[in-house]
Amino acid sequence: MPDIQAEDLLRQLAPQVLGALVRRYGHFDTAEDAVQEALLAAATQWPAEGIPGNPRGWLITVASRRLTDLLRAERARQHREETVARQIPLGEWLAPAADAPPAERDDTLILLFMCCHPSLSPASQIALTLRAVGGLSTTEIARAFLVPEATMTRRITRAKQAIKDSGIPFAMPAGPERVQRLAAVLHVLYLIFTEGYAATSGPGLVRADLSAEAIRLARILRRLMPDDGEVAGLLALMLLTDARRPARAGPGGELIPMAEQDRSRWDADMIAEGVTLITGTLSRGSPGPYQLQAAVAAVHDEAATAADTDWPQIAALYELLLQASDNPVVALNHAVAVAMVRGPRAGLDLLESLKADHRIAAGHRFHAVRAHLLEMAGDRDAARRGYLAAAGRAASLPHQRYLHAQADRLTDGP
Repeated sequence: MPDIQAEDLLRQLAPQVLGALVRRYGHFDTAEDAVQEALLAAATQWPAEGIPGNPRGWLITVASRRLTDLLRAERARQHREETVARQIPLGEWLAPAADAPPAERDDTLILLFMCCHPSLSPASQIALTLRAVGGLSTTEIARAFLVPEATMTRRITRAKQAIKDSGIPFAMPAGPERVQRLAAVLHVLYLIFTEGYAATSGPGLVRADLSAEAIRLARILRRLMPDDGEVAGLLALMLLTDARRPARAGPGGELIPMAEQDRSRWDADMIAEGVTLITGTLSRGSPGPYQLQAAVAAVHDEAATAADTDWPQIAALYELLLQASDNPVVALNHAVAVAMVRGPRAGLDLLESLKADHRIAAGHRFHAVRAHLLEMAGDRDAARRGYLAAAGRAASLPHQRYLHAQADRLTDGP
């Protein structure tokens, strides 16, 4: 296994190496396989032989040689030499000589946009992003999402084939397409972070490796697009949310809700960075959804205690979010904020309009929030039934245990 320094370097260089190969020779799917083999070779050789003076050039050279082998094997198997010679320039089939100087431009941003192509499903976008840009192995990605490695292999293979079949050029999209694709990139990074911060299934409450990878990729995107407010907003949202992770679970892995967390365990450095980032971004005006969500997170993080939370400001921020998009999760959070400002019955009234929304009503969060507001309103029996309904819908074991405990607490006594 590589040491931590080498492993971090490989993660950093993986998208740059892939970008260099795809830009020069095309064949995204085959180039990605070649880069993965070069990363494996580095992970094996560098700990014993030392990191080379030009690690990026080393990886590009090894990956290029492997690309040549893979393309020649493919050409031989498919017996399409004449067709290829007519349709594809010879240079696209040959990798550079070992002494060819690698290009210095960083194509990571283009790779992100390519991996989040709209022709791919969100699951495929996530898998391909983690593989091609994050440098994670298929085994690592499969383990993170609790699926068999063979399943993840098929998912990534189909995604790469879809990219190949789409014929999209290796270049930044322009105009409206760029705006649309950036939204997909941000959404994919947000989904990766969310799955890491609040695992939707499995025995653990969090998957710190996934949330850390999402933050790392968001930092890369922020470096490449420093003037985009939503990019900054997403990074700030991740930092301000992940800052609470050390206090979210008890000694046995049990869920601790925010109101009961030991705020001295929150990461003050991450909070300070996130607050500075979102404050500077909001000053530009016309904030987008990620900026508004980051502002909500900042209000929570800056409160010394749960009682000090500025709920009117949070309710106002959620109202702005509702104006920007028809998001049932935002509507659910808005109902909670309204309940904290105007009382639980006001929040329950808002939840009534969400009952018919299948995007949220079928999940455990809706029932958990409703149960909490019913308990605040003094309806213990209805609250207990709500907690049990939520527990029956939760896929995460820590959430199931927490919700059952809440229901048990209301079984007897005042």
